[in-house]
Amino acid sequence: MTDTPELSTHGVGPWQGEPPTDERYDQELLERGDTRNVVDRYRYWTMEAIVADLDARRHPFSVAIENWQHDLNIGSIVRTANAFLAETVHIVGRRRWNKRGAMVTDRYQHVLHHPTIDDLVAWAREGDVPILAIENGAGSVPLETFAFPERCLLLFGQEGPGLTDEALAAADAIVEITQYGSTRSINASAAAAIAMHAWVTQHGSHA
Repeated sequence: MTDTPELSTHGVGPWQGEPPTDERYDQELLERGDTRNVVDRYRYWTMEAIVADLDARRHPFSVAIENWQHDLNIGSIVRTANAFLAETVHIVGRRRWNKRGAMVTDRYQHVLHHPTIDDLVAWAREGDVPILAIENGAGSVPLETFAFPERCLLLFGQEGPGLTDEALAAADAIVEITQYGSTRSINASAAAAIAMHAWVTQHGSHA
């Protein structure tokens, strides 16, 4: 599958006046304009320069998603991880995933693949990173009262089946998003956005 074109209705035309000589700027973009979906500070920058700047400011939390059924929510979760400046996104299971929902943000976000949950756990243990399963169920702690570790891995399941038993067994804590209606669960990408924002409210920078 090809990447969705990175276009935005808030683009800018060719650079007006004397063009900058800073190496972060892309000469082609300066000449023809920048229609990418990036914030203003990154207008006309090369993709490599944008990633380098993001790397210098990334938050110390990561996100992992189980991918056993080619879940369409994964792209949206990657996009949200980019918005909240997550360190890394980990895809567990299938290597291929539907990138349409990412809106090309995967170009700016570090994405790693792990064939199994055991591989993900090994990565987390090697870096002494706590695994926090986001799942409603027995033994879970309400997200509203949970103190997120500054460095952690937020682990999400797929739409419908949720996290596997292996994933839940590997978690250092299970955190639930409190719900008040009749449905048993909320959309996986919405749950991921809520959990990431909860981390940001406790630890996020405002730069």
